[in-house]
Amino acid sequence: MKRALLVVVLALTAVACDPPPTEGTIDVTLPNDPASCDPLGGERCYLPFPNDYFTTYAADTPTKTRVDFKADTLPANVGGTHIDPTELNRNDGFSPGSAIAVLIPGVDLGASGAAPITDMAGSLDAESPIVIIDAATGERRAHWAELDASAPDDAHRLLFVRPTENLEEGHRYVVALRNLVDGGGAAIAPTDVFRAYRDKLDTGVPEVENRRWHMEGIFGMLDYYDVARDDLVLAWDFTVASEQSLSERALHMRDDAFAQLGDGAPAFQVTSVTPSTRSDLLREVQGTYQVPNYLTGDGSTGQVLNNGNGRRSSPLPQRNGSLTARFICTVPASAVNPDGTANPTRASLYGHGLMGSAREVLGAGSRFSSVSNTTYCATWWVGMSEEDIGSVIAALQDMSAFRTLPDRLQQSLLNFQFLGRLVKHPDGLSSDPAFQAADGTPLLDNENLTFIGTSQGGILGGAATALSTEWDRAFLGVPGTNYSTLLDRSVDFDVFATLYDPAYPDRVDRQVGILTAQMLWDRGENNAYLHHLTSDGYPGSGEKQVLLFEAFGDHQVANISTEVMARTIDAELRAPGLAAGRSADVEPFWDIDTVPALPDSGGSYLVVWDFGTPTPPTGNVPNRAGDDPHGKGRDQLEVLTVALSFLEQGTLVDTCAGGPCQTLP
Repeated sequence: MKRALLVVVLALTAVACDPPPTEGTIDVTLPNDPASCDPLGGERCYLPFPNDYFTTYAADTPTKTRVDFKADTLPANVGGTHIDPTELNRNDGFSPGSAIAVLIPGVDLGASGAAPITDMAGSLDAESPIVIIDAATGERRAHWAELDASAPDDAHRLLFVRPTENLEEGHRYVVALRNLVDGGGAAIAPTDVFRAYRDKLDTGVPEVENRRWHMEGIFGMLDYYDVARDDLVLAWDFTVASEQSLSERALHMRDDAFAQLGDGAPAFQVTSVTPSTRSDLLREVQGTYQVPNYLTGDGSTGQVLNNGNGRRSSPLPQRNGSLTARFICTVPASAVNPDGTANPTRASLYGHGLMGSAREVLGAGSRFSSVSNTTYCATWWVGMSEEDIGSVIAALQDMSAFRTLPDRLQQSLLNFQFLGRLVKHPDGLSSDPAFQAADGTPLLDNENLTFIGTSQGGILGGAATALSTEWDRAFLGVPGTNYSTLLDRSVDFDVFATLYDPAYPDRVDRQVGILTAQMLWDRGENNAYLHHLTSDGYPGSGEKQVLLFEAFGDHQVANISTEVMARTIDAELRAPGLAAGRSADVEPFWDIDTVPALPDSGGSYLVVWDFGTPTPPTGNVPNRAGDDPHGKGRDQLEVLTVALSFLEQGTLVDTCAGGPCQTLP
């Protein structure tokens, strides 16, 4: 290990010395300006991705690195407008869940022996043609490789290498592609620029030669870990963003807002109380509450975090007055005893689905409220709610405008924290007659608060839970992480693609646009926060218990995204996960530990439910076969029992008689 680190240190500190010796010459032609574009990417300015070529030294970041895309590096839309890198360039590295993307025209992954999604363990074989090495530890990282199934031809068919769990914050990784072949078994040749480095051939091009010491460091590390230089088709390195870069904005907003609030409850107003006509509900309550605003303007759709526009200005958002958030709560009939006295309820926050609204809680409340004696309250995921549809349309046509989604989502994460305080605090909702019995006794117990998020609510709810000071346990239904992995695999993206595809007609541009968007999206969804969800909790948050509920064959949130999330948070699988033969994997749920026995308490869990949907495809396309199981199970006693036992007691119980959990047609 010391020798490996020494190789890297020597390589990276030797730039002021004489260049490394070469053993010949080669003529190279650079199709793009190397000041903006990596010569290793050929005609594609921004490839390979992610890539430390697009960074610069920064003494003031934890990684000593800052992203440094130039104005003309990233894809342009049909109007010729390049994606604005300003906010991307505040990051000190790349997304911890990012796909590694590169163009290798003609490569046959099966013939090359690359690990597919069905056999991830193969990525750690000694002869794996794709290797990802953690430069800090020497650890090889598991992954799967896939070619873009929807590309129109090989010239646009990106090779994606996706980690099986999120990479470590702040770590540098070296990627090596070796011994790749085409469908006929012929070896894939490296580009002239890479061959110049690999074979020590002088190009005479200063921009290429200035990088030679850095490349020698990469070759030295790979050689130490038995990746032979002569076998390489391509190699490069990238740095993952640090914990600070990923979470500092949301944590600052949380800490600053609660410091101003102190031990009190947010100001609120009940605007309507409706006797419910829904099954098992006593009343439906709507209202507003005040939250510090960290967005520009009035915080409405289209606004961004109030942290300036220049790269060198502070990334920490500054308070900009207050905004009025809305809530909807469902009070169960069980909250009041037959004699009219209070039967105080538990409370749970509810996170709604894709581009939806808090009104979804009315359906969830009628299903769950009385059977568990729970009051459910919801607010809008501002940034990705019904009111943001116009902003999403604008961003899909010019990805420079994408920032508003993750920026508003970070405000939304704070809104949920304040709603949690409002629900729990005796001077909050409990102080209003809408949440009291006839004699003025509160209907909320002010002690037990949990979180339920479904679909989008599960993709964002892990982030809200990791940041939370108000609840410690969450049930995330059909959740996932990393929208850049999810979009290709979701039928929900079909309608958005009708806008995105014409704006960015080149398939490679579209895919890289999504990967760069993920660098901002991280801040508002699970991807940035998973390493601190169930262990190594943030200060003030602590470690949380989480149950992930996966619907096998899901058409909207791909199972692979849920399982990457499970690995990253060390959730244990309720076994058996599936009946024999249902999965296409060599080893279903590879590298996910199983719960030793049920019932089990105190952990975080992955529960897989099979509703009979056909096995999902193995490529980066949606499952479209059979009935979509995405919303199923909500009215099923066995599913409800699993969810409520976990939320109320932190216990995973068996409602499937020891076998796989199935509700078959």
